[in-house]
Amino acid sequence: MRDRSGAAVGSSLFFLLAPGVVAGLIPWLLTRWRVGVDYPWPVQAAGGGLFIAGAIVLVSAFVRFVTEGTGTPAPVAPTAKLVVGGLYRFVRNPMYLAVLAAIVGQALLLGRPILLWYGGAVAIAFVVFVRSYEEPTLRRTFGDEYEEYRRAVPGWWPRLHPWSPGGEPPS
Repeated sequence: MRDRSGAAVGSSLFFLLAPGVVAGLIPWLLTRWRVGVDYPWPVQAAGGGLFIAGAIVLVSAFVRFVTEGTGTPAPVAPTAKLVVGGLYRFVRNPMYLAVLAAIVGQALLLGRPILLWYGGAVAIAFVVFVRSYEEPTLRRTFGDEYEEYRRAVPGWWPRLHPWSPGGEPPS
């Protein structure tokens, strides 16, 4: 998939199938989006903000895969180029972090601790997938370019300052 329109269609479908299920359908099945524990309004507001921020970051990352990488985040239709712009200059896994933010946000907004347990399980699954499949695949596909990026940009905790390829040494 090397043209942007095909990448956009593929990314949209993958958006519905992956984060749509993990951060939308399954939390709904677990909670029916009904309020459980009556958390104080600041906690609920923080949850709503976290959910919205996660959604914005997720959409932004999907768009970046189409525009910069000319591909999708789906393993069956990967990008032609390594995606290192936008939020990827701060952290290697903004999509996974955005999905987790959306899940935790729903847990706080709805007062549903089961979503925190679910979010923990999802986080473990993400780390296992990234370490066992994604990183080795990116290493094979993009070689030294990925290694430079991996050394400079943390996987899970964002940098304070954006990284630029061929720029400063890893921090």
